[in-house]
This record gives sequence, C-alpha cells and structure tokens, in this order.
Amino acid sequence: MKDVYLIGTSCTRFAKHPDKRFKQLTREAYEPVLADAGLADGERIDTAWFSNVKMEMYGQPNIRGQVCFSELVAEGRFPAHAPMINVEGACASGSLALHGAFKDIASGSARCSLAIGVEKTYIPDDPERQYQLFTGGLDQLEPEVWHEYFRKAGEKMGRPWALNTGGGTLNMDTYAIQAAYHMQKYGTTQKQFAIAAAKTHRFGSQNPLAQYQFEVSVDQVIADREISFPLTRSMCAPIGDGAAAAILCSQDFLQSLPAVVRERAVRITGAALANGKYRSLDEPAVSHVAAKWAYAQAGIGPGHVDVAEVHDATTFGEITQPENLGFCDPGQGGRFHESGASDLGGSTPINTSGGLVSKGHPVGATGLSMVYELTQQLRGEAGPRQVKDAHVALAENGGGTMGFDDAICAVTILQRA
Repeated sequence: MKDVYLIGTSCTRFAKHPDKRFKQLTREAYEPVLADAGLADGERIDTAWFSNVKMEMYGQPNIRGQVCFSELVAEGRFPAHAPMINVEGACASGSLALHGAFKDIASGSARCSLAIGVEKTYIPDDPERQYQLFTGGLDQLEPEVWHEYFRKAGEKMGRPWALNTGGGTLNMDTYAIQAAYHMQKYGTTQKQFAIAAAKTHRFGSQNPLAQYQFEVSVDQVIADREISFPLTRSMCAPIGDGAAAAILCSQDFLQSLPAVVRERAVRITGAALANGKYRSLDEPAVSHVAAKWAYAQAGIGPGHVDVAEVHDATTFGEITQPENLGFCDPGQGGRFHESGASDLGGSTPINTSGGLVSKGHPVGATGLSMVYELTQQLRGEAGPRQVKDAHVALAENGGGTMGFDDAICAVTILQRA
C-alpha cells in the first residue's frame, strides 16, 4: 500500500444559506482547496469523490457531483473526463468520500484525488420536507424492526419509548435513550454533559467558520429548551448548509510540488470503515471496532492521539466516543470532560472546531470539515484553538442508525508529515 498525503483542505462557513445554490457551495469549497494544494487548476486531479445526502429533495438525484461541477468543467477548472464517484452514507458521507480518495491513492490507481462534500439541509418554507431529510438514516423498509427494538430497550430501562415532541428529529430520541442509560449505569450526570457542551461551544466561538459563534455556560446549557432528556438544545447540532473538501496525493506527486506545499502536507496513516449492527447497550459500539482497525493500520494507540474530532450530533457523542476510542475507560466519559482532559492543555482535546453542536452539521460535508480542522491543528494554524505540539490527530464520523449503533463509522488518523 502506497503512502497517502493530504495537501489541501477547505471548508466554507457553516450556516443557514437558503439563497445559495449547490453549485455555488461547490465552488466555494473547490477553489480554496485547489489554492491550498498549490494547484493552479484541477488538471492534475485523476479522480473525485462527491459526497451529498439529500440533493434529491431539491430535484437532483443520481448525478449530483457531475451536475455540481458542470460549470467548473466548462471553465476548464476541473478535468472533463476525470471520473467523479457520488457517495452517500448519511452523516458519514464526507468521510466515505475521503476514504474513496484514500484508497485510490493507496492502491496506486491515482496520483491525485479530490474528496468534496456539499449539503443544504435548511428549508425555511417547508419544515416537514426539512424533517424528511433526516429520516433516511433508519430502516424505512421495515420500520417496525427498530420500533420494537427501542420499545424493548425502553422497557428494560423503565423509560417508555416514544418519539419526542420537543422539536428534534428521531435521531435525537435514539441518542437520548443511550444517554439516559449511560447515566443510569455509570452515574454520569447531566452537568457533565453540559460541561462538554459548554467547552465545545467555547471552541466554536473561536472558529470563524462555525455556525454558532458564541459561548454558552454550563448553567445555560442545562437551562436551555429540552429536546429529549437529558439533551437540551445546546447539546444538539443545528440545521445548516455548507461544503468542505480535501485533496490527497501520492508521495511521487507530492515531490513534484513546491516546497511550501510539501512542508504543510499531512500524512493519512490510518483509514478504517466498519458497519454497525443492532447491538445491546452493553456491547462495544462500531466506533470502537473502526478505531481498533485504524490504530493497527497506523501502528499507534489511543495514547498517541494529540487532538480529535468526534461525531457529536448530540453531546452524548462527546461522552461515549472518548470511551470507544480508548481515550478513557468505559463509563468515564463524563468524568473525562469534567477533569478538563478534553480541553486545551488536557490529555486529548476534543472538537476544537466547535464540534457538530457549534460548528454545524451539513451532513454531506461534516466528515471533511473534521479533517479540515485537524489539518489546521497539525499545521499549527488553528489560532486560539491550537493544541500545542499536535502531531497525531483522529477523526471519528458515524452515519445512519442501526439500533443503538451507527450504520457505518469511519475513523481516520492523520499525522504531521
């Protein structure tokens, strides 16, 4: 397997952009990623992987990437005949695009590959259609399977299963019941959730690309509107739009680039995908499996990771993922944040971008936005969010819901080249 280098990243501001077209967001991510990679245009790109989840809701299924790049191709900014592969895996879609580009380079089938994710989830004039954007991540062929699964779990916990009426999506209910179980089994408190959320919102306030750029205190997090106990609005990712991209290349391609590009290159040393399943709440999550595979590929362990971005569609992700990734013992996720371990100066700073709860979560772009933040960290370019001497970074990105597991999970390890 050939070494794979990341030479360019970009990310738009995540926000509600009802007036921006998909093609406009595509351009806003593509032009900066070319510049960051030191490429005058896309002529040397061999393959591209385009991530999007719900463009069909806007009338464009099937050939999403080809359509979004049609203007760029006409202008000579992207090669006309380079294959563009459309990928979709719910919230993990951006990471699937990255992994596709990674495999193209690692296998030797390409020397330079683009991964780009573009998403619009804000539909101000049709909230019902906006809600439908998030229903495809569960089994829609036999929904009675997961209804029964959650009903039995609720009975076991003494917490009857019912869809929430607090303004969230079905996904929020699945996170909430897992969070309640964690509290019941390990003594995790809602205040520990709030500590993690307040820390992440503080990072978001320092990130000019974040959707929410304000701090929220621990008390304000707890007092915010309840979505599904123990989760409040400040613990849940917002609806928004955006795009992010990365350009990957082989070592020989890297050597052909100017020194200024080579010096800022980041090596991808671990890239693992794993499918989830209907598991019991006591079984390890799929992210634990994907992380184990990624660590083995990179030849490192959890203790080597200097900074991480984890999938916090709700703050429960910040509680459980440090456990699944090996940053702390099972059941200790709440105490991990309470101790300051996830903050700057802690053992493993987490979600320095502001995470999904503050940075935002335009699903097709999310995984690539994580890689953008971690690349900034490894380059020493993260400003007030900078983790001192960051050499190894990890991104964990889950997509879809298979009971209490992600349907698919991606774990990516990056190291300063």
